[in-house]
Amino acid sequence: MFSRDHLKFEPIDLPDRMDMSDSEMNQAAVAFYEKMKCRHTVRDFSDRPVARHIIETSIQTAGTAPSGANHQPWHYVAISDPAFKKRIREAAEEEERRFYEGGAGDEWLKALEPIGTDARKPHLESAPWLIVVFSQRWGQFDDGTKFKNYYVPESVGIACGFLLAALHHAGLVTLTHTPNPMSFLNEMLGRPRSEKPMMIIATGHPAIDAKVPAVAKIKKPLGEILTVAE
Repeated sequence: MFSRDHLKFEPIDLPDRMDMSDSEMNQAAVAFYEKMKCRHTVRDFSDRPVARHIIETSIQTAGTAPSGANHQPWHYVAISDPAFKKRIREAAEEEERRFYEGGAGDEWLKALEPIGTDARKPHLESAPWLIVVFSQRWGQFDDGTKFKNYYVPESVGIACGFLLAALHHAGLVTLTHTPNPMSFLNEMLGRPRSEKPMMIIATGHPAIDAKVPAVAKIKKPLGEILTVAE
């Protein structure tokens, strides 16, 4: 929690300096790409348990992400309790049924056809862990006074990227779930109204017979996603 007494600029030497050769940098960049291109969104989870400390360490990694004014406007709720997961699935599927029954519009539903999704979300129960990511619209000083957070969606989005990479690096698969609205999660998980649920990340080990849609392996080539000005 921030204290008003500490709101001053105090420069320190860069504590974690990396000194790599150009060759080492290239090897590291390629190795990380090779690791991340093996990441898949998976809907079929094994019942193999995942130790709590793996989830905690991955969330701790997400907490190192950059954020507007370093306010770190995020909170994570990690859930393994079957009863909680069942309640979340039921509430999420209620929203999803409205989405697939016309709320989304024909164009959006057409775009989802190659992915093979529908209103059923069994992974919200079968995954060993659900991580609900909340964005914090404002924070509080240690005396209870509110302060505004800045670049909240951007900051939380970056942190979620860190989290997905950390979970993949730990050998787990993930599925991001973003029903809208998700306000039921605040009451269910006891989170304050200053927080907005941004996504649910289901994570665990893939089932033996896990499938992914073929279209998910089609990625835009570098030439389509990069423009270089030099």
